[in-house]
Amino acid sequence: MDRSELLEEKVKKIAQDLLKGSMRSHNWDHTARVVELCRRMGRPMADMDVLLTAAYLHDIGRDDQDSSKGFLCHAKEGARIALPIVNQLPLSEEQRENIIHSIRTHRFRGSHIPETIEAKLLYDADKLDAIGAVGIARAFLFAGELGARLHNPDIRVEDAMEYSEDDTGYREYRLKLCKIKERLLTDEGKKMALGRHLFMESFFVQFLKEYKGEI
Repeated sequence: MDRSELLEEKVKKIAQDLLKGSMRSHNWDHTARVVELCRRMGRPMADMDVLLTAAYLHDIGRDDQDSSKGFLCHAKEGARIALPIVNQLPLSEEQRENIIHSIRTHRFRGSHIPETIEAKLLYDADKLDAIGAVGIARAFLFAGELGARLHNPDIRVEDAMEYSEDDTGYREYRLKLCKIKERLLTDEGKKMALGRHLFMESFFVQFLKEYKGEI
């Protein structure tokens, strides 16, 4: 194996170990899909050592967010946890800083804006895995992990609390997933998002009709 392959194998093993026991909606399976999306979208424009390392480590702070019921930001925590790991890797200081920046900004909250091409690609890959058929499945999987209902027609989704029995898959779609298409940062990400978005729209139209017993 060449240097990049050896680096990837090392970081992959670290990520797999750190993600053991994570909630299944955000576990190793999600990370592996994000890595492959980054691999597909990143060549030839990105530093693949930076992009893939950041992709493998991007959700290692997720357990902290879930255990805090959303009080902590997993992107910020992930960057903190990743720092000593990344500092031990055979990379330049610029590459290390880019990896930490990419992890910290993959959630795109507040002032944490993806600025490098690697950070933008990771952000888009992570969001792509949150929409489409896989995104719908993950939304309901996460709701099930929280003990949420299938759907609650008696409450506005805007009034439902996160990490509660009303934090349903439909709430996730209405408040977050339906907006992702417009928030992607790369041309390839925007192109890939279109089909996934249209699938979600049609699914939830059908879902609501079936839930009400209309069809």
